Amino acid sequence: MTKLSQKQYEWRVLIAMGMYTAYMLLAWPLVRVASSVAAKGMLALVPVVPMIYVIAMLARRIRASDELERYTHLIGLGIATAVVGVLSLVGGFLSIAGVMKVDGSVLIWVFPVLMLSYGLGRWRVARSYGGSLSCESDSALPKYARFLLAGAVVLLLAWFSRSSLDDMRLGVLWGAGGSFLAFGAVLGVVHWRRGSRGGARDGD
Repeated sequence: MTKLSQKQYEWRVLIAMGMYTAYMLLAWPLVRVASSVAAKGMLALVPVVPMIYVIAMLARRIRASDELERYTHLIGLGIATAVVGVLSLVGGFLSIAGVMKVDGSVLIWVFPVLMLSYGLGRWRVARSYGGSLSCESDSALPKYARFLLAGAVVLLLAWFSRSSLDDMRLGVLWGAGGSFLAFGAVLGVVHWRRGSRGGARDGD
């Protein structure tokens, strides 16, 4: 199997996420007005398709990785499994005790939390080996641009969902989107300052 470069991998994931976002913004409202259960089910499951593609790309990348990279992936996935498992137990016990009410919509957060925990866990393991998750020069987008793009997408989803979500879920989206934008802005300033210092040294 041909190994995907970081740039190829990121572009394919970005396209899949763009399709997911476009569907959620343009077609998801049709779920509420669909007349039959079958139509509702089909429309509700369409967003899963690009997510399955992203998982397949990740699996292909792991399969084509060397032994050290596979190790970091394994640790990251283990950390993500532990985080999601503990959060599920906490939420389940609090719900059974009547401390908080949890409905089925909370399941939509399992995959994002899993991927976020996996990414952070693998990043931490990679740093402990003196490396990073990818070479910035081989990346489709610089790191700050990826955070800015993610923040913009989340805020856009929050804006279009403001009439259908309760205050708590809407607050989570606004907070997550704002955090991504703020972190991306900080990374952008650091990136710009490094470039400025590098240019100044080259001019000396």
